[in-house]
Amino acid sequence: IEPPKQVRKWNRSIKLEGAKQNNLKNLSVEFPLQVFCVVTGVSGSGKTTLVKQILYPALQKLKGEFIEKAGLHKSIKGDVDFIAQIEMIDQNPIGKSSRSNPVTYIKAYDEIRDLYSKQPLSKMRGFLPKHFSFKVDAGRGDACKGEGEQTIEMQFLADVHLTCDVCGGKRFKDEVLEVKYKDKSIYDVLEMSVDEAIDFFAASYGADKNSADVAKKIQPLSDVGLGYVKLGQSSDTLSGGEAQRVKLASFLGKGKTQGSILFIFDEPTTGLHFHDIKKLLASFNALIEQGHSILVIEHNTDVIKSADWVIDLGPEAGDAGGNLVFAGKPIDLKKCRESYT
Repeated sequence: IEPPKQVRKWNRSIKLEGAKQNNLKNLSVEFPLQVFCVVTGVSGSGKTTLVKQILYPALQKLKGEFIEKAGLHKSIKGDVDFIAQIEMIDQNPIGKSSRSNPVTYIKAYDEIRDLYSKQPLSKMRGFLPKHFSFKVDAGRGDACKGEGEQTIEMQFLADVHLTCDVCGGKRFKDEVLEVKYKDKSIYDVLEMSVDEAIDFFAASYGADKNSADVAKKIQPLSDVGLGYVKLGQSSDTLSGGEAQRVKLASFLGKGKTQGSILFIFDEPTTGLHFHDIKKLLASFNALIEQGHSILVIEHNTDVIKSADWVIDLGPEAGDAGGNLVFAGKPIDLKKCRESYT
């Protein structure tokens, strides 16, 4: 991955003073805003303590959010009011229900249901957008309640999941599945991968604005490198990293509406191929272009060299860590002798 031609300049920042939690040695750190800032250092140098246990809860508290107690520190100063909200984009699952999936999470399913409710057969049968949802009784299969499978509880064994014999795993009533758009039923669309669906809906640009809207709405999933995921794939089958990127896509799709957000990521590149890292960095840059700020805890050198500003903790781990070794541009970090990074 090529490093950026030039780093962004910044003039707004948040200053955290006197951080003493765990092994931190009374640190004062300045976090720049509206740029791509990376916190580095060896494992155990205090990165997570600094960002997740002090900075994040302390900022949330200032914003009036209810959150657990922030770690020991003196004060937080600087452009706190400039930030509208703080988002910790972690790898926790995005939905508990098996009916939750990537396309409902990024709010693109509403457009797809609208499109299907406008087809001639839907109008004849009086179908509304709700008939194409598996959350309400109108259109979903009655036997399995839109799950596509029936769960048989075994007393001392794991539950057995059987494909629903009424809908055949398709989750909708037959009369709903008879409604087609370009020869595809709502079930066929949910079985498509993100990239296939973008091609399918974008192919009728000009002819059909609704269809183009759907393609636009699901594009962010492809932008963050999830082009291979099925639209209707159940959220509980996504890996932690995939869930994290679905969350990222939901913000990318919102555009420049909701004030400046500070996004915090904890090692988002774990297990990613460098093509995916490239896509992730492009998504970060897109958010910064929209006026947001990105703060990432990271060991990956491709990410570190792509940053605008690096905060390096260390020099060692545990008691020998917890010092601010370096803060500045990645290019100057090379000259810092005592930094492992």
